[in-house]
Amino acid sequence: MDLSGLQAARKRIGVKQTIKALESDSVALVYIAGDADRQITADVVALCLVKDIEQITVPTRAELGSACGIDVGAAVVALLK
Repeated sequence: MDLSGLQAARKRIGVKQTIKALESDSVALVYIAGDADRQITADVVALCLVKDIEQITVPTRAELGSACGIDVGAAVVALLK
């Protein structure tokens, strides 16, 4: 899985920001950390299914956060249109 372009891409990091972006129909793709708590990501997954947005699972929150250029893990990242 290639996450190299994620740092420079237009994106929203985190569950709340991703949900806002999904609700405004501005999301092209969602990355979800495989080790994130399912209760935390459930609303994002549900919205992706309703809006027919592709979801890609990344093994860990640390890997996803690092790919975004942040020093902490990220449970969810939305790539914007």
